[in-house]
Amino acid sequence: MKILVVGSGGREHALVWKLRQGLAEHDIYCAPGNAGTARIAQKIPIGSEAVGELLKWAKDNKPDLTVIGPEAPLCLGLADMFAEDGLRVFGPCREAARLEGSKAFAKEVMFAAGVPTAESQTFTDAVKASDYARSLTGGCVVKADGLAAGKGVIICTNQHEATDAIELAMVGRAFGEAGSTVLVEELLTGEEASILALVDGERVVMLASSQDHKRAFDGDTGPNTGGMGAYSPAPVVTEELWPVIKNEVFERTLKELRNRGITYRGILYAGIMVTERGPKVLEFNCRFGDPETQAVLARLDSDLAEALTATADGRLSPDMVRWKRDAAVCVVMASGGYPGSYEKGLPIDGLDEADRIEGTAVFHAGTARDGQRTVTSGGRVLGVTSIGSDLKQAVDRAYRAVDMIRFEGAHCRRDIAQKALNRVVS
Repeated sequence: MKILVVGSGGREHALVWKLRQGLAEHDIYCAPGNAGTARIAQKIPIGSEAVGELLKWAKDNKPDLTVIGPEAPLCLGLADMFAEDGLRVFGPCREAARLEGSKAFAKEVMFAAGVPTAESQTFTDAVKASDYARSLTGGCVVKADGLAAGKGVIICTNQHEATDAIELAMVGRAFGEAGSTVLVEELLTGEEASILALVDGERVVMLASSQDHKRAFDGDTGPNTGGMGAYSPAPVVTEELWPVIKNEVFERTLKELRNRGITYRGILYAGIMVTERGPKVLEFNCRFGDPETQAVLARLDSDLAEALTATADGRLSPDMVRWKRDAAVCVVMASGGYPGSYEKGLPIDGLDEADRIEGTAVFHAGTARDGQRTVTSGGRVLGVTSIGSDLKQAVDRAYRAVDMIRFEGAHCRRDIAQKALNRVVS
């Protein structure tokens, strides 16, 4: 098959890497890719949001399958454009992608479908938003309605923080137009998990559980980021919770979308808070998570291309997805200053040595080539991913690899998967 993967991050590197491990050989292209994907796929110098140029390339080159990685091109309607030209595409249509593109729309769907989620209201007026935040006890969460690269969510423990967050989003426009509308919702307590599922319009096939680490620093402190690491499986998602999440979250959401005339085909990602009252949805994403994908795909023991093609064609079956018993962990190495401003173009050393550690793959995210050297080009630079017979072995391998990699200002969290390891100890 000829496969086009759209995107430039660690998620896309992991997708290309796993597609390469399939039963059949594929010609894989990545637009625009990064220094890591360039080693295993042909680079197409077209940005992921240049939807017109991507469509032209696809019409000229006729890929058998296109896998859209990031949320922005999905929300711009790239999947619709490809489908209209008879091109097979993995990724939801523009209307379905509104589940991620508009948090207000996602809440509307969840409330209509009876999906368990936090109570919330949507505002275009900062004063009214602050008044509602004041009415909530136990803190609240302020969310920019639109896409904000995973950074448009502010957790507030008191009224003062809530007012500041609302001002930041709606008046200061810290998230651009995405923050002109905000959601203010109750603050849920519990432990988070990321649940991804393949959806072919009718059928749902759940993928392995994982847990993301959004805060920048150890102990879940510091500002929100796009994700500083992940591990799989997440023991907080017990066997008893799987049917609840599938039925009350995924099936109900998809039924409500169908009632609205919207067919969802692609990956559907539910950020779940496991509370004392059961699992509740924090947010939906319409694409593979990053860095959850790196950890989840490391455990996949079946042909990814077959599953994605079947999803796009509407003929998905559960036997297309199988898992290794191993655990996996991904540790993100970030640029100094991230998620704030950071320097680019810094040389990276030790990549080959880290890649040679057993069970380890170093997925590139914010990297580029400068002559013969690999250099930094983004905030999240690398996703160092390892598998092991158990979670402790996977963690040990990942941090051994991290310690071999060097670039100026590099930082990472040192407690990825610690919640799960604490469960084992206790």
